[in-house]
Amino acid sequence: MPNDAQPTTIRTIRFDAATQPDEGKRMTSKNWYQRDGFRAGFWAAQPGRADIHYTKDELCTLLEGEVRLTDESGVTETYRAGDTFLIPKGFKGVWETVLPVRKFYAIQEG
Repeated sequence: MPNDAQPTTIRTIRFDAATQPDEGKRMTSKNWYQRDGFRAGFWAAQPGRADIHYTKDELCTLLEGEVRLTDESGVTETYRAGDTFLIPKGFKGVWETVLPVRKFYAIQEG
């Protein structure tokens, strides 16, 4: 191996689909992995609405629930349990948690 090469090791992150939100909290977020501007984990929330402006790319997989995203031009998409979708850096709009949500996420900052 060349002197400047670094060994690569495998680090398995097992995403447990049975993970539940913290009891009594409206929102739960758990980072399970983080390195060099990339992070992945679990997020859960009760129904609610928020204006959002993404400064990162985020891949979401819904385990449970329903969300509705509306961009600033009024285009709306609805996602339900089993759906995987990407919110690109620069997205501006509204995130509405319609039904209680549990999701896995992978985020690339910067």
